Amino acid sequence: MKNDTSPSWGPSPRRAPMSRSTGPAFSLPADLERLAPRRVLPGLLKISPEEAMPATRGFQVDDPEVAERLGRIGQTFLRGYHEALAQPRVDELAGALDRVDQGWRGFAYEGAGMGLALLDWLLPFGRPRGTTRLGAFLRGSARRHRYLVTVGAGWTLARVPRRIGPLLGAFDPVHAWLAVDGYGFHHGFFGWPKAIVERRVPRRLRGYALRAFDQGLGRSLWFVYGASPPRIAETISRFPEGRRGDLWSGVGLACGYAGGVDRGAVAALRSLAGPWTAELAQGAGFAALARAEGEEVTDASERACIVLCGCRAAEAAEVVARLMPGRLPLDDNSVLGDPPTPAYESWRRLVAEAFHQGNPRGRSIQEGGVQ
Repeated sequence: MKNDTSPSWGPSPRRAPMSRSTGPAFSLPADLERLAPRRVLPGLLKISPEEAMPATRGFQVDDPEVAERLGRIGQTFLRGYHEALAQPRVDELAGALDRVDQGWRGFAYEGAGMGLALLDWLLPFGRPRGTTRLGAFLRGSARRHRYLVTVGAGWTLARVPRRIGPLLGAFDPVHAWLAVDGYGFHHGFFGWPKAIVERRVPRRLRGYALRAFDQGLGRSLWFVYGASPPRIAETISRFPEGRRGDLWSGVGLACGYAGGVDRGAVAALRSLAGPWTAELAQGAGFAALARAEGEEVTDASERACIVLCGCRAAEAAEVVARLMPGRLPLDDNSVLGDPPTPAYESWRRLVAEAFHQGNPRGRSIQEGGVQ
């Protein structure tokens, strides 16, 4: 596989390198371009449902209910992915995804993001110049799930030999880093022995891409260690200190979005995070905004925000949305130029600071039935 030699994404000396791909690669015929994608691609690019199951991956999940929930998340992701391959017409695709049960649709949209990004890379023909299936999807009904769709698109970075820059350049410069987050999650989910135990990173990452990768890697810890606060904390403690904040941020996002634990476990997570409680809360706040925009706020979102952010999920989402930077011209906040502090990171810092100061609204919290 040819290495990405772009100077913007060269190796970094501060972390042990790893190969650029984890998980099964796709085997494609040389004459793919002349094949009808609807008839051929779903079979060629199919991912077995077993690949997303915790037992198949060797994850450490003790609680059967947590295992069932994490498995269902993986299955829902794959449902969206396979729907996108079978029905790349984005209007009909959105209709199929919206038939997924409330509270689970975001995972299906995430899978569809991967499927459409893969089709755009493999089959760039048959559409107007300068347009993409993924772009059309995000401009339409998928906009309310834009965070998950962007994360899903980043999975393709681990599945096919594509360059990082062109993929990120297709997104809003503020949110494009979520694709690298997805890349990091894929490495943790499918290649956890190297990415988590050996703490390796892809050779081609540098600059802020290393941090965005760790944010996704932190999300994967929720799955690999079965949402167990002690195991997650112990694992993060083995990483260099400079990586821990981003890992805890990813854990907070997974806690708020994927969920699966009670209030006591969330409180334990906060206690174990130590000096990184602000990063943990920032991740939970981002999860709250993603849930709110997708109109899928769950008890997991409420629970995580009450414990970690000091407010309800709706208020946390408002705080995160209010602090979001405006859309910046690409030449002012270039993904490819990798500025010292991208707008996305400035946003994360503001959110972390807001929640670190306590209840951002200064109101008492009535927990109601959220346990």
